[in-house]
Amino acid sequence: MIDSSRLDALTGATVYDNDGDKIGSVGQVFLDPATGGAAWITVKTGLFGTGESFVPATEANWDGDDVRVPYEKDFVKDAPRVDTDGELDQNDTDNLYTYYGYNAGSADYDSPTDTTVGHDTSGPNTDDAITRSEEHLRVGTERVETGRARLHKYVVTEQETVTVPVSHEEVRVVTEPITDGNIGDALDGPAISEEEHEVVLTGDRVITDTEAVPVERVRLDTETVTEQETVTGDVRKERIDIDGDTTSGTTNTDGTAPRI
Repeated sequence: MIDSSRLDALTGATVYDNDGDKIGSVGQVFLDPATGGAAWITVKTGLFGTGESFVPATEANWDGDDVRVPYEKDFVKDAPRVDTDGELDQNDTDNLYTYYGYNAGSADYDSPTDTTVGHDTSGPNTDDAITRSEEHLRVGTERVETGRARLHKYVVTEQETVTVPVSHEEVRVVTEPITDGNIGDALDGPAISEEEHEVVLTGDRVITDTEAVPVERVRLDTETVTEQETVTGDVRKERIDIDGDTTSGTTNTDGTAPRI
């Protein structure tokens, strides 16, 4: 449950759903004027906490650090949208109670007229001080697709020149004198005749063929490059003026009341 004596520390607490998933953080606390306790809390959702969803504070459990509600994250985010800068009127409250399953007339249903807005949990109802708040610019990042790269393989035909050594036979005439060693071959056959002697010449002929062989492997890889990017946004800040007679209190050097 939510400790009503520590409502000033509730703002900003992390809110988790019934599965333990983070929904967002507590933005505002709306009080029940009859009891002074919390009736509703708003949960800031979205990347920059720009959306606020109402959740019944009576169903929330707060351990001083985290707030847990018995609903799913998407269910809370889809709750009826209500202007968080104004008071909850009867129609808004009825819609919220209906959405969260409260039936009018049941013990779990509080009259819509009993719920009023309490943007600041430290005020006249709790102590003698008011809380000054301001918005801080919170910047986050999300991973998005910035482009695509792909490998594409295609075939091209190129001329390749290779030098290959080739050899061939050539005819040359060799004469040898008649000697005792070859005179027998010289006198073999008729003394005078016609004849032919043929020699087969051989040579290398160049032939070509192709063979596909793997030469390398190519793949795509990515590397992360970190750059600095400046983001500018508008933030709201509360200022506190002192009204009334300040002659007996603290004043500025020019006699004006200080502004916080």
